[in-house]
Amino acid sequence: MVGKLILKDGSEFQGESFGFEQPRSGELVFSTGMVGYPESLTDPSYEGQILVSTYPIIGSYGVPDKKNWESDKIHVSGLIVSQYIDTPSHFQSKMTLGEWLKKEKVPGLVISDTRYLTQKLRDGGAQLAKIVFEKDINFIDPNLENLVNAVSIKKPLIEGGGSRPARTIVLIDCGVKKNIIKSLLDRGVRVITVPWDFDIFSLKEKIDGVLVSNGPGDPKMADTTIETVKKTIEKRIPLLGICLGNQILALAAGGDTYKMKFGHRGQNQPCIMIGTKRCYLTTQNHGFAIGKMPTGFKPWFVNANDDTNEGIIHKKFPFMSVQFHPEACPGPTDTSWIFDYFLKKL
Repeated sequence: MVGKLILKDGSEFQGESFGFEQPRSGELVFSTGMVGYPESLTDPSYEGQILVSTYPIIGSYGVPDKKNWESDKIHVSGLIVSQYIDTPSHFQSKMTLGEWLKKEKVPGLVISDTRYLTQKLRDGGAQLAKIVFEKDINFIDPNLENLVNAVSIKKPLIEGGGSRPARTIVLIDCGVKKNIIKSLLDRGVRVITVPWDFDIFSLKEKIDGVLVSNGPGDPKMADTTIETVKKTIEKRIPLLGICLGNQILALAAGGDTYKMKFGHRGQNQPCIMIGTKRCYLTTQNHGFAIGKMPTGFKPWFVNANDDTNEGIIHKKFPFMSVQFHPEACPGPTDTSWIFDYFLKKL
């Protein structure tokens, strides 16, 4: 079936369907990653967004078992590719990408000129769009909703630690990727994952550290998490923020955030560590960034492409955050040391 991608500015693009044929609306964004579509599609940070893949060959290695996803379902509202491969070749493949999209009720379109679409988003910024077939729908702005509430866990979950005493990290789930939790568990840490609006100080145990996860949408919507981080700072509990957690830490400490023109999405974002000539390749997925630096903090990393903030660290206390994903998955593992650095501060 033929479908249409309609942008808020009136532009229309016709494409061949390879997913579920129902209309969906969302914010149109692009990702420059060459691999990792299963991880990207299941990343909760993409909630409410229609994703354009700039890499042309998508679907070539199929879809792996659910245990390798970043969450339990696809979070994108739709997928746009320039070339879909329905004959995957990979020993871990369980189904084709098209079968997966249909199973999860997510539309997908093959639109040959994704290069033009990407240039349009770079020049004009991310904008609302909709995928339609026979029936039309209205444009929906996902950033007006509390997307963090939609993707966060509903009740606390305790993992790891074994029988021996282990350091306990409370992970505030704003839309966490599973490999962030795995990165902590692999380091012998006991992880208590809690909802975004959970009172972590009601837990009847010693908290050695707090991690604020990645997640979708405007960080200012996560008001309860911001208040929790304020209390964490007051109690001098070591804290690490990742992606959305970077922005939440800045807001909690008195800084400010803003919506970027088209954001950073992909596995090839170069970040320079402040005070060094060292540049790391990083995996990223965000549309907001830190503008005003909070008092007492200093920039930790900066983006080599556009000089936007990629992390902050307190000048005196163990509070730190990064805008990129140190767990990668997919992507380069250049910054996995961030987890070790944080755990040493406990």
